[in-house]
Amino acid sequence: MTDLTKMTLAGARDALRRGETTSVELTQTFLKEIEGAGALNAFVHHTPEIALEQAKAADARIAGGDAPAMCGLPIGIKDLFCTKGVPSQAASAILDGFKPEYESTVSQNLFDAGAVMLGKLNMDEFAMGSSNETSTYGNAINPWRRGNEDTDLTPGGSSGGSAAAVAADLCLAATGTDTGGSIRQPAAFTGITGIKPTYGRCSRWGVVAFASSLDQAGPMTKDVRDAAIMLETMCSYDAKDSTSANLPVPNFEAMLTGDIKGKTIGIPNEYRMDGMPAEIEKLWADGTAMLKDAGAKIVDISLPHTKYALPAYYVIAPAEASSNLARYDGVRYGHRAKLEAGDGITEMYEKTRAEGFGPEVQRRVMIGTYVLSAGFYDAYYNRARRVRALIKKDFDDVFAAGVDAILTPATPSAAFGIGEMKDADPVQMYMNDVFTVTVNLAGLPGIAVPAGVDANGLPLALQLIGKPWEEGDLLNTAYALEQAAGFVAKPAKWW
Repeated sequence: MTDLTKMTLAGARDALRRGETTSVELTQTFLKEIEGAGALNAFVHHTPEIALEQAKAADARIAGGDAPAMCGLPIGIKDLFCTKGVPSQAASAILDGFKPEYESTVSQNLFDAGAVMLGKLNMDEFAMGSSNETSTYGNAINPWRRGNEDTDLTPGGSSGGSAAAVAADLCLAATGTDTGGSIRQPAAFTGITGIKPTYGRCSRWGVVAFASSLDQAGPMTKDVRDAAIMLETMCSYDAKDSTSANLPVPNFEAMLTGDIKGKTIGIPNEYRMDGMPAEIEKLWADGTAMLKDAGAKIVDISLPHTKYALPAYYVIAPAEASSNLARYDGVRYGHRAKLEAGDGITEMYEKTRAEGFGPEVQRRVMIGTYVLSAGFYDAYYNRARRVRALIKKDFDDVFAAGVDAILTPATPSAAFGIGEMKDADPVQMYMNDVFTVTVNLAGLPGIAVPAGVDANGLPLALQLIGKPWEEGDLLNTAYALEQAAGFVAKPAKWW
């Protein structure tokens, strides 16, 4: 039998149903792998007892013939999801010691379906970052290496731990969240598949908020079929989340035919950036040719307001963050600073936040507070909201004209080295999101599919953007692209 850790979700599901292995055996194998992978720093809270308990229960369900698709499958949960009785810190010192008394809706959906939680995964603090270098737990490390170098590379962010764990076969799949590209960019950097569904498709309840109008949970998996399986389980209507859509969740896996004949794929002119690496250009051209060969019609399209997306995002997201993070004050939960004699409530707030929030979170909270302040609200925040409406209209117009999906690069480069952006202007780091933020601003589904490698052998990915609520159609187009690209590269084990 194949190495259990190398299986896909679909492969493991079928092996469990055929009785070729058990969930307990699978889980024990992964727990052993995680123990030996400390160098990657992907898992930050280990839950072996919970995992084995869940695995035993899953085996009983499978034996009884009552087993949904995710039953018995060991996965990792990003540290942004509140998990009952298990540390849920959003990778921040300010939530040190916080163990929620409740379960996020998404993790509950997965556990109800019999999924097994191996542990909590590393991430950028409060999901603010594109390289997993802002985490209170230290950097998550990409399992891939450049050629023969041993430089530590970033797995991307903010879902860096999730991406590293899936790419290194430490779990079958993982949950991620995406506010401006935090599922798709790490998936691209590590050669895995990551989908951000339509805003409102997955409940945000119990997920620590960064920017409430942009955040969306999604799966990070080894291939497109796995993404379809896991996404279906994660999605549901949730009365506890006022932005949750009361729509039926289709069987996404059943929609994977690979047939995209007659589909129209748009290629946006505005995504051709000055200074874009030649290998990204080539990958995009190759992907376009693959979809054409599969029977799709290729059309050039214009999304004229794309150039304003990044500045609009970095006004709206920090504004919402400054509002959401005001609740971390040291009063009810998490970290509280030690006070000097004579310190009052104001000092407690100030010291707690100064100690608890890292530099990137402080930067974004300050930006957010500034753009929401009386003299600047109209000049920045309101203007950014108007730009957001125009970006959404660009997409609406393109889809109304008959385009079924849009093909773009996922990232402007392959994974870079840890610390290589340390001295750069923060805006250079923010440029990592240049191809992904439009999707969040417009609330659309987007998926990153690995499609090739660069000159150093590092994975590169393409992004497909779909119509709202059409994840099934988007997954099918991604499936056709995946089949044509035939990406099978894996990182060589060094950890």
